[in-house]
Amino acid sequence: MAKCAICEKSINHGNKLSITRSHISKRTSRTWKPNLRSVKVIENGEAKRIHVCAKCLKNGKVKRA
Repeated sequence: MAKCAICEKSINHGNKLSITRSHISKRTSRTWKPNLRSVKVIENGEAKRIHVCAKCLKNGKVKRA
């Protein structure tokens, strides 16, 4: 399963709404996936490849190798 190794953000589920004639007529399920990147990081003194979301990379929560 797709999950961020830092903040553990994962797939969310919900409804996709079809709006016709100003009311909701159909509902189908959909998923929202996190924006994951595979990056090389330094953990416990050694380089390791993990999946990290773009928000954690941007905020500097990860020390890249």
